[in-house]
Amino acid sequence: MKMSMSSEPTSVVDNWSDQELLKAGWTDADLEWEHATAEFTGCLADNQFDEAAKLAGRALFLSRNEFSAGDPRLATALANHAYCLAIEGDRNLADKMIGEARNEWKNSRLWIESMKASRVARSSMFHLRMELRHRDTYEENWRTKWRQMADSASERVKLQLPKTAPNRVAAAEALSRWQRSRPAMLNDTRKLMAATYLLLPGV
Repeated sequence: MKMSMSSEPTSVVDNWSDQELLKAGWTDADLEWEHATAEFTGCLADNQFDEAAKLAGRALFLSRNEFSAGDPRLATALANHAYCLAIEGDRNLADKMIGEARNEWKNSRLWIESMKASRVARSSMFHLRMELRHRDTYEENWRTKWRQMADSASERVKLQLPKTAPNRVAAAEALSRWQRSRPAMLNDTRKLMAATYLLLPGV
């Protein structure tokens, strides 16, 4: 089942259960991909490579079968799986898959351009009115930030894949950054942030 992009976010709190998150608008695949990719990163940090490789494969399966065209999570899943293949010594398939990941980051442009900036709570009616009055500028500022995030991720997958064990420190830092920074919003911004923060090659 292919997903369509949501135009408006649904706010959540950090301690909601998965069932509550599903009721708020995401799918099983959304939540499973995020869990699997975060756990993949954590397993690399804990030197549990075999389990990390399984999780990378699961995230790739979900991306290929459940997400819409151009979704940046597919690009990250491809790159993370290629990362595992390279460490396991399958360089030919890893190189082929990393090339596919680069193409998918290019394909994510249209997906990113169709994203909508979320309306966030403001401390005063003045700020809310200013946001509404200058909505086009507000949207474009967010879109510029999203493009920069995607460009940075795309550059990282151009770097050479590793030949040895993963960088545990880099994996731990990537996971910590995601846990600190992920928005409490079930929207496309969170999907893009997960795709960029949990992308391992090149970190």
